[in-house]
Amino acid sequence: MKTDSTRRPTPQEAWEVLAEGNRRFVSGAPGHPNQDAEHRYGLTAGQEPMAAIFGCADSRLAAEIIFDVGLGDVFVVRTAGHVIDDAVLGSLEYAVDALRIPLVIVLGHDSCGAVTSTVESYISGDMPPGFIRSLVERITPSVLAGRRRGLEEIDDFVAEHVDQTCDRLMETSQSVRSAVEEGRTAVVGLTYSLSEGTARAGRVRGDLKV
Repeated sequence: MKTDSTRRPTPQEAWEVLAEGNRRFVSGAPGHPNQDAEHRYGLTAGQEPMAAIFGCADSRLAAEIIFDVGLGDVFVVRTAGHVIDDAVLGSLEYAVDALRIPLVIVLGHDSCGAVTSTVESYISGDMPPGFIRSLVERITPSVLAGRRRGLEEIDDFVAEHVDQTCDRLMETSQSVRSAVEEGRTAVVGLTYSLSEGTARAGRVRGDLKV
């Protein structure tokens, strides 16, 4: 998406571009925009992505493909189970403050392995070895919140974790919170269906209608 450097898209405008791209992807008729050599060359002067997408590292969750966008369109950060750490926060604050990105998306997906492992650890009381334990420990608060709500299905825990991740991002990052409060940025959580290709929106933080 090309933008005038004096005007950035609104959160709503950015969302509508991505939502339309996802509809093309789901229908099996993607446009593959902004992937030609001329566009690639034009980006050497700088980047103006319309959205930051913080998603799970799962190989089936390629954001540029899901939303049918191209080079320079989205600023992507990924960790297993979209777990937040200092590097993630720094990356998203750079996106909001330096790149003036108007939309931050937290992107989870059904059948998430990281969330599944966390639910299994909660039930069994056994923690996984190595640094996988760190992932489980960071997802556990979302599982606990889901259990308090009576959740049982993995995909319900996934949606809960997406929502909790949005809350934690707002609570932890002063930059993101200020951008939302000032109306410069909106934050929304999406849960992606591996089989259907759709990205279902949850609760919105900021001025955005989905």
